[in-house]
Amino acid sequence: MELTQETVVVITGASSGIGAATARRFAREGARVVLAARRAERLAEIAQELRQSGATALAIPTDVTDPEQAHRLIEQTLEHFGRLDVLINNAGRGYVGAVEETTPEMLLRMFAVNAFALWYVTAPALPVMKAQRRGHIIVISSVVGRWGYPYSSAYVAAKHAAVGFVAALRTELVGTGVEASVVCPAAVDTDWGKVTDGGPLGDLYIAGIRRSKAIAAERGLPLAPLSRILSPDDIAEQLVQLVRSPRSDLFTHPGTAELAELAARDRETFEQRMLPFYLGVQQVYAEWRRNAMPE
Repeated sequence: MELTQETVVVITGASSGIGAATARRFAREGARVVLAARRAERLAEIAQELRQSGATALAIPTDVTDPEQAHRLIEQTLEHFGRLDVLINNAGRGYVGAVEETTPEMLLRMFAVNAFALWYVTAPALPVMKAQRRGHIIVISSVVGRWGYPYSSAYVAAKHAAVGFVAALRTELVGTGVEASVVCPAAVDTDWGKVTDGGPLGDLYIAGIRRSKAIAAERGLPLAPLSRILSPDDIAEQLVQLVRSPRSDLFTHPGTAELAELAARDRETFEQRMLPFYLGVQQVYAEWRRNAMPE
């Protein structure tokens, strides 16, 4: 898809991190951007920043876990701009907790924002794009939508659901002129890992990685194949290129596509390669639980 001054891009979770960086990047391409998130004040600041740089930006405070608000997001976009070309389902949230500690309430929260919201936002956008015979639905999942990570089972399961959502959606879009893609980032330098429910998931994994090095040395194992951290701007650049040259799957970090293929083909071998990391996280989590989880 060619990006022009007529292109309208809706981005959920746009008040920070990947969402905010993506809004800035598409605005630099001249596209008209619609920013959606719950934090109205922060959303307004980013929209104003974009307008001051000469971009066309509209902020629509939205809780995507509410079907009515999600529908209103699409309605207001159409009322304001008259079209919708790209929808980036980026809103998401994580948590920390073992399977046996995961409550029904936590399950609902994780699936509400990471999975159910995909239907709520995408469904009203599809008739518009199909009528235009042009559009692109992008879902930001995660590498945890392709393999497992410890102490975040509901988030991992919901991100697997996001991958399945796009797989099914693509079968319904054949011949319509509308594209659908799933994006699977690994570690990105945002505040996301510090605001997860139940504790800072990013801190747990960082400590687990440090511990994994000693474990690997003790057991004579190679280090787990973990990706280097990318910036939100790195991801935003890849999203612009994805719209220009659509494909079904985008793995943003080098080496993760190959790891996903291994996990799908031979999960036991994959888990063996990740063993030092899993054991490191396991040890750190047990210590955190004994000493009370960090806030």
